[in-house]
Amino acid sequence: MNLEITTQVIVWGGALAFILGAVASKTNFCTMGAVSDWVNMGDTGRMRAWFLAVAVAIIGVALLQSMSLLDTATSRVPYRGSVFFWPRYLLGGLMFGVGMTLASGCGNKNLIRIGGGNLKSVFVVLVAGIMAYLMTKTDFYGVVFHSWMLPLSPNLAAFNISDQSVGTLVGSALGMTDSAALNLYLGLALALLLLIVIFRSKDFRTSLDLIAGGLVVGLVVLGGWYVTGGPMGAAWMEAVEFMDSPPPSTGTQSFTFINPMGEALSYLANPAKTSLITFGVASLFGVILGSLAYALASRSFRIEWFVDLRDFINHMVGAVLMGIGGVLAMGCTIGQGVTGVSTLAVGSFMAMGAIILGSALTMKVQYYKLVYEEEASFVKALLSGLVDLKLLPEQLRKLEAV
Repeated sequence: MNLEITTQVIVWGGALAFILGAVASKTNFCTMGAVSDWVNMGDTGRMRAWFLAVAVAIIGVALLQSMSLLDTATSRVPYRGSVFFWPRYLLGGLMFGVGMTLASGCGNKNLIRIGGGNLKSVFVVLVAGIMAYLMTKTDFYGVVFHSWMLPLSPNLAAFNISDQSVGTLVGSALGMTDSAALNLYLGLALALLLLIVIFRSKDFRTSLDLIAGGLVVGLVVLGGWYVTGGPMGAAWMEAVEFMDSPPPSTGTQSFTFINPMGEALSYLANPAKTSLITFGVASLFGVILGSLAYALASRSFRIEWFVDLRDFINHMVGAVLMGIGGVLAMGCTIGQGVTGVSTLAVGSFMAMGAIILGSALTMKVQYYKLVYEEEASFVKALLSGLVDLKLLPEQLRKLEAV
């Protein structure tokens, strides 16, 4: 029975990920691409698709929690944890944002590209996986980050605040105790506001691919929550509770792609040990297979390789930053930007903002250095990029806007 229910959860995770990989390939759903379109061309179409996925996931999670079919407060990744690790969210998010730009895509996009024949992404995923393994299975995180981040991170429990969800924080500030109801109403209100802003664009309303991409990604994330945290998930956790060697990574969760890269390496190093196939590992292979299926069906499968040594170095540096930053931020553009945000955790919003900022700034710096070449030092390009993003006054601009 234990093996059976675990297998069901893993198979469902892989099946949902297969849909994610195929649909994201078909619709060109890409969070780094969304930032690039916005920063470089002023096109918000793919950004709207991303936020449509967020809105769908928020609505679904809010409704499931209101019906007592899901409790994200006890999720395996502690999105709503009472310790507010703001240094992790900010630094990890910035690192991941820079990394995904250098590596030509976030974790999900690189998995999709593997399915489409991109060999560069194989190296990116391997290196990011090694970094994720280093962060989660060794003392590296504890020594380099946790030792100084924990003292800076307030424990909300000390202020009689149970978690960092928006509803709980607002309820605490207003002296209200029903945080579950507040999370429902605030979640639905936020999602409605997002939908109004998203669908104000006529171009977006007429793009079936953009709408389909956002809807499916949001529903897949919701499906992950339901599979692991709904009735099947409850049976899963009950079945493994008294096992001498319970399956790793058991618990309420949905899709995230950086930590599972480290888990996948553990499994690939011991392929006979099927107990190492987790929900996350199944999701990685599911996305790749879904993308491969679409690439073959659409005849878009193409082998791609590094252009030159500089291209290789950029991707490897990006992979290192993604692996470390993704674990540090407790998620990637999907793991925090959709899955985490769907729980209304303040830290998830912070991490998503840091990812967007890190990616946008990296693009600005790259563009200024490309246009101005030797004249554009890193500091000049960075300051000018910050001015472009309205984060610094115009007087601090060092390079003419391009």
